[in-house]
Amino acid sequence: MSRPALTAVFTFSTTFCSSDIASAFPVVPAIECDMRAGKISLPEFIVKCPANCRETKEKVYGTGVFASISSICNAAIHSGAITNSGGKVIVMKMAGQAIYKGSFANGVRSLSLPNWRESFSVSGSVDLTLNKHLFTSFHDSNGFYSHLVFVDCNVDIALLMDGSWSIGKRRFKIQKDFLVEVSQVINVGVAGPMMGIIQYGDDPVTEFSLKQFSSSKDLKTAISKIVQKGGLSNVGKAISYINKHFFSDANGNRGGAPNVAVVLVDGWPTDKVEEASRLARESGINIFFVTIEGPDENEKQNVMETNFVDKAVCRTNGFFSLSISSWFALRKEVQSLVKRVCDTDRLVCSKTCLNANDIAFVIDGSSSVGTGNFRTVLQFVSNVTQEFEISDTDTRVGIIQYTYEQRLEFAFGQHNNKADLLNAIKRINYWSGGTSTGAAITFAADQLFSKSKPNKRKIMIVITDGRSYDDVRAPALAVHRKGVIAYSIGIVWAIQDELEYIATDPDRDHSFFVDEFDNLYKYVPKIIHNICNEFNSQPRN
Repeated sequence: MSRPALTAVFTFSTTFCSSDIASAFPVVPAIECDMRAGKISLPEFIVKCPANCRETKEKVYGTGVFASISSICNAAIHSGAITNSGGKVIVMKMAGQAIYKGSFANGVRSLSLPNWRESFSVSGSVDLTLNKHLFTSFHDSNGFYSHLVFVDCNVDIALLMDGSWSIGKRRFKIQKDFLVEVSQVINVGVAGPMMGIIQYGDDPVTEFSLKQFSSSKDLKTAISKIVQKGGLSNVGKAISYINKHFFSDANGNRGGAPNVAVVLVDGWPTDKVEEASRLARESGINIFFVTIEGPDENEKQNVMETNFVDKAVCRTNGFFSLSISSWFALRKEVQSLVKRVCDTDRLVCSKTCLNANDIAFVIDGSSSVGTGNFRTVLQFVSNVTQEFEISDTDTRVGIIQYTYEQRLEFAFGQHNNKADLLNAIKRINYWSGGTSTGAAITFAADQLFSKSKPNKRKIMIVITDGRSYDDVRAPALAVHRKGVIAYSIGIVWAIQDELEYIATDPDRDHSFFVDEFDNLYKYVPKIIHNICNEFNSQPRN
């Protein structure tokens, strides 16, 4: 679940060895002063800034957290990560912000920006200023810092290990060692990440559930005792298993923490993964694939489902997949995998059709509706609302009642749990008056959607029983252009043309007509289905 961004400084008294930093962050060759963060596609990396970047006056947007159109080096000077003499900088990407505030610091003037699609933070090689990922460290047997340990990673993780005969005993042992290291780095605990392991072959078996172990130390012992099951490499069956059985309340699923499944595959699956993965994604499970020693050109003909990784993961942009050339290189990918798994801002599958919306109900309160029918409309609104996950970080609901005039009954986020929201809906009083639907849509854009969160889907549901006294076309087109998905529900005397103007295309999915108020309830499942179907059909690239 998406949480507010957290930026913190954790300063170590001892400098990390360069090999430790390099193993955790890929290094980009030396850059020029004008290089923008958005031009480098890696989620985190180290760059070396040249001297005298401050004199170039390249633009910077934001303070502490910068828009990705900013110069990396000037942002680093502004934040104090380096001086004007240059130096190495750690760059961490993060989600876009609703606003970036400008300021003057260290000789660099940063500018304000209303919003941008991607952000980044910068830090020097000793002070790690990281968004959401606070690190600490521990000594190895030689007294050196050998690991970075995540201490802010609130996810529920299922690790699917390959137990098929093709992997062999030696590589199975390497896989267990890898899982042990992941469990140590991720810092398992009830206040942070919880981890369970499933071994798959012919059939999946839960080695231990999420709630079985609450410390990395206990996990290490448990993993070391896992015995190889053998069989085929039925990955699709394993993904279906975790979707149906693993992430349950009984097994320790916490609900508020994103669900993550990391699938390790030796070679390739012996069954199909696409359908099982689609259902898992639609349940909110973020699927990561780690493929080791995949098929070579001669073996590709044996692959059951070509391009199986892209068919399985939440996004096909490379973030959710790691391709490892050799089992002996697997350990080097621990930090890279854990940083991705813990980046809750980018766990897009945690955003489902039921928790990722700002929904505005625009309700006709005109004289033709009447008190009794108005209560029926409110019951319909409650029935639709009941289906969504309601909180400040999940779906939010706002309501406007209109006649000739408009009244904001309550705004997005004003009622942040379902019980309060449903009670607030019951308390809405019938107004009575004329019917100016166009003005109500404009009012919704100004009073509700202007305050919508950047990562929310904006949905408007207009309910009316008659012809509007004003034009609905221009207001409807304006909200469509702002990305609002509009549904129209007409009752009794509503005009079909107006309903279609209000609705987002195609009309058949977004516009409905009801012959009487008492039949409104029949359209609740249809509206929920269409909202979810539209959400789940979004491109995954």
